[in-house]
Amino acid sequence: MIHDLKIFYGFDYVLAEVALALMPLILFFLFFQFFFLKLTRKQVRDIFVGILMTFLGLALFLQGVHVGFLPVGKQIGDIAGDWHYQWLLIPVGFLLGFVATFAEPAVRVLNTEVDKVSGGYIPEKLMLYTLSIGVAVSIALAMARIIYGIPLWYFIGPGYFLALSMAFFSSETFTSIAFDAGGVATGPMTVTFILAIALGFSETLPQRDPLKDGFGMIALVALAPILSVLTLGLMYKFKESRFND
Repeated sequence: MIHDLKIFYGFDYVLAEVALALMPLILFFLFFQFFFLKLTRKQVRDIFVGILMTFLGLALFLQGVHVGFLPVGKQIGDIAGDWHYQWLLIPVGFLLGFVATFAEPAVRVLNTEVDKVSGGYIPEKLMLYTLSIGVAVSIALAMARIIYGIPLWYFIGPGYFLALSMAFFSSETFTSIAFDAGGVATGPMTVTFILAIALGFSETLPQRDPLKDGFGMIALVALAPILSVLTLGLMYKFKESRFND
């Protein structure tokens, strides 16, 4: 019974945070409903039922993140810091980055919307694997950066220069999706679980600063989907040019 209570420790703060996050969306909807949309009572009721389910789902999910993913990630990072072959954390980081992105709810929503808006031109599964592989590579690079003490700007500077250069050659559709995907990939699954591992790992290494080495990972995670989606866009463009020729 005591353990059950610990699971919901701080749940009131999570409920308040989720309510505060959803309130602007609700007010925004009510404004348009009264002045522009004029939806029926049934439609409004269905929307508020969906908002309630979203509220409960987000609250339970974030509570699970706080009591489950963060402590486990921290312990995994502490254990990995004692490994004799610390380079093994690079492939482990790749695997964890892939799995975390694959399970990220926001990524799923983005992929579904992209598939719907594009009429199947950009399949949902293709986008899911593209983002997952991109984030997995960035997590592996972040682990290598922590192990070998590589400065963050060695990755961020060339990475964004490459992204902006690729945007000139990619289509407008993939460019817009790419920069949206950068924010979507840094969701609660990736940020909490993977970041906790990085912080725990960097704390065990000598001459490493957890704040400096750990939080640099989020910048890499935000950059990775941009590059991977732009690469996919260039592949589409190359394929279409060959087909037209």
